[in-house]
Amino acid sequence: MSLNLEEKKAIVAEVSAQVANAQAIIMAEYRGMEVGQMTQLRAKAREAGIYFRVIKNTLVRRAVADTPYAGLAEHMVGPLAYGISEDPVAAAKVLHEFSKENEKFVIKVGAMGENVMSKEDVTALAILPSREELLSKLLGTMQAPIAKFVQTLNEVPTKFVRGLAAVRDSK
Repeated sequence: MSLNLEEKKAIVAEVSAQVANAQAIIMAEYRGMEVGQMTQLRAKAREAGIYFRVIKNTLVRRAVADTPYAGLAEHMVGPLAYGISEDPVAAAKVLHEFSKENEKFVIKVGAMGENVMSKEDVTALAILPSREELLSKLLGTMQAPIAKFVQTLNEVPTKFVRGLAAVRDSK
């Protein structure tokens, strides 16, 4: 079913609004997938805050024109699904995990700003720890010197009390 001109303009405007706020765009081929699998993927993407949609390539080309993601236009060939995310790692993680479970869903290319990423780059981005994990590691690293300092300060009175206990036991 073809879209009329107004519907096409609405889709281009919607995608343009998503691209304006995007940190990453991931494109994947979905040839041969069942509807139930795509529904599962859409649900996972929605939970992660990812704009995930199957759109005509010509409409997406118009939406990314004159944006940092214009370099993706040459890769828009075949049946593609687009994952657009404000979190640069979220889209890569969700789509990569789904592609591991379904061999018919193949990540083709991605982009972060003006940098076009290959499939291997998207995979490397997907295996990065999440923002929360990185922040917790940073906090643990920042707390370690303070914890060791407090532990060292605590050792002095502890050794003194043990020494007094040893003197008391010997008498």
